[in-house]
Amino acid sequence: MVLKFVWGITGSGDYLQETVNIMKKVIEDFEVKVTVIVSKEGELVLKWYKLFKPLKNLFSKFYVEISPNRPFLAGPLQRGKYQFLFVSPATGNTVAKIVHGISDTLITNCVSQSIKGYVPVYIYPVDQKLGELTTILPDGSKLKLRMRKIDVQNAELLRNMEGITVFSHPKEIIDVVKDKMDEINE
Repeated sequence: MVLKFVWGITGSGDYLQETVNIMKKVIEDFEVKVTVIVSKEGELVLKWYKLFKPLKNLFSKFYVEISPNRPFLAGPLQRGKYQFLFVSPATGNTVAKIVHGISDTLITNCVSQSIKGYVPVYIYPVDQKLGELTTILPDGSKLKLRMRKIDVQNAELLRNMEGITVFSHPKEIIDVVKDKMDEINE
């Protein structure tokens, strides 16, 4: 049996290239079918980083948000048609919506419905620790960012939510895929 999961991409450039590289490795190394969903702002950021077309060509099921329920994936997620939902990178805005029960985007709605259907959700929020970090812009230059206290607090709230596992790095998805593959093959 093939492992099927959904990968949600929000509008953050931070850890975007790293996540893309990890997902390429996942589809090369494992028998998986990945459905990619991209938020409206995620589309903008993917295009800015020149990753939109390469990702669209790499994944046969690649969708950009039209509305909170279009394309219709929340229902299939909730009903267990997919083994899990992975969101990476997740912006502070997406994390804030999830922890406060707001499901007004495709990705936040998919998170909500997955949890209601007992489908595991794995999220890599970009804003997890107070302090500064340096990110790489599309032109290769560096940008120093300060993490806001509210975003870090929301990431901590997310960590304590039922049905959600928060990753400290997107590469943790590899272990999840390995474990799920082992479950399938037992």
